Amino acid sequence: MKETLLKIWQDAWPGIKSTQALPTGEGVIDESAFNTLEVDKVFDAVNYASTTIGQAVLYRSLARPLDNLDDVQAKQEAVRELGDNPQLTTALAHVIEHAASQETDFYRLLFGHFVGTLTSASESHEMDGYGYSQYKKGVRFMLELVEEIQALAPPKSPYLKSLFDKITAFADTRPYSLMKGPMFLTEKGIQCKEERRGSLLPAVIFVPRIIKPLLLALAFVAYWLGGLFIPNEMKPDLPQEAIFLTPLLLLYFPIVGSFDRDKCIVPLRNIYKNSEAVGETLDALGQLDELLSFLKFAEHFGHCVVLPTLIDSPHHRMNLDEARNPVLSKTYNDYVGNDLVLDDEKLMLVTGPNSGGKTAFCKTITQIQLLAQIGCFVPAKAATLTVADRIFYQVPEISHLNDGEGRFGTELKRTKDIFLATTEKSLVVLDELSEGTTFEEKMESSTNVLNGFYRKGNSTVLITHNHQLVDYFVKKKIGMPKQVEFANDAPTYKLVPGISRVSHADRVAKKIGFSKEDIDNYLAETK
Repeated sequence: MKETLLKIWQDAWPGIKSTQALPTGEGVIDESAFNTLEVDKVFDAVNYASTTIGQAVLYRSLARPLDNLDDVQAKQEAVRELGDNPQLTTALAHVIEHAASQETDFYRLLFGHFVGTLTSASESHEMDGYGYSQYKKGVRFMLELVEEIQALAPPKSPYLKSLFDKITAFADTRPYSLMKGPMFLTEKGIQCKEERRGSLLPAVIFVPRIIKPLLLALAFVAYWLGGLFIPNEMKPDLPQEAIFLTPLLLLYFPIVGSFDRDKCIVPLRNIYKNSEAVGETLDALGQLDELLSFLKFAEHFGHCVVLPTLIDSPHHRMNLDEARNPVLSKTYNDYVGNDLVLDDEKLMLVTGPNSGGKTAFCKTITQIQLLAQIGCFVPAKAATLTVADRIFYQVPEISHLNDGEGRFGTELKRTKDIFLATTEKSLVVLDELSEGTTFEEKMESSTNVLNGFYRKGNSTVLITHNHQLVDYFVKKKIGMPKQVEFANDAPTYKLVPGISRVSHADRVAKKIGFSKEDIDNYLAETK
């Protein structure tokens, strides 16, 4: 069972980016791929969720994408139903917006810090007084969420229906009954009305307010009875109201308030915080918000988006028509789309000068694969792909040299980890191979590695300046060579068939002001 976000948060104030990628080989992406794919930026690009739990669910989906075809298709079906049913979408959006306005009240109840009766709360995670107001607002959030979902027409798609059912099923749980009240403090602990049914044990009914009419009535009766047995000449010469109110003000509020806070509110919030039912209900709310976020992303992206067609295949496949980068396309309206066909040909070799768009293209296809596997729209005119069990993107990590192996050894270890974790259903992008050694050794090592991936059967994309390496595979009729296109010495950002044999290093050096002429000028100026 998937760990709920409430379980992940536990003793910390709820955070959106609280889910970590799984270790290599245990999830679709690992920490290194998570960072290289710039998942934080992908999240920012697609995040239109209104609630904290919705944003946290979306972030969790990106950090731990689905690897099962049926699960992804179920989410897609839910997105389609919402897209085809504006009435349901509008009603659900209203529920989500209402939840967003009350959500912090619930988190304050579960995770807030009491600041004392004489101090006013100044932060969202603080509670003043004895917690009565925060308790009532917090439980109201959950109770109204259940009522509002119950009032909606049931959806048809299984995934969407399961989320509705999880929320409405919360009404049959012990935490819901405690929230609904009444609740009883007994020698066995806090009990709800169902647990008290038929019990003759004495109990204190908890009412979340400081003024308790029954308790005050008993105090008045006690005072009246006491007055019957005190001779008139012994009674103080003060109004009866003053005799009663003075000790009440001094003792009633701190005694009753502290008792309710320590014996009722704090134990109740611990019950809620550790409840699997509460966690699943919150997650379901977040998953509904995530689905609406997908629709809003599609509406606001500004370019063509599509729910990809998912197919089952013995090995990874991916066909894209005018694919755009989900992050960069939001910044650059004129971002150039590219086509991709990774079908029976499982190896693509991408060459070309720096700043031509090689890396952007490879991040585009891996980020699209990632979005597809959370059930989201992808930026393309058309997309057909399989669900990848692993998505890897290797880049040189000079800052992580270890074991005294140097750059070559460190990168080769990462490549080995990727190789061992992949299957024929994986997508692997390698940005250069075998750096930090001689050309001859680089050729031999890179050839061995690529042959290994090719024989394993996964989709592999290599970014390289080493056109001799590409020549080797083309001669063996293995791989699909692509190069970034240049026109008039400027990149068009289009990928076209072929092998690039130029680096345009001088053009780049001139662009950043560090060509041979620039160096000569700098040295001349310092003389």
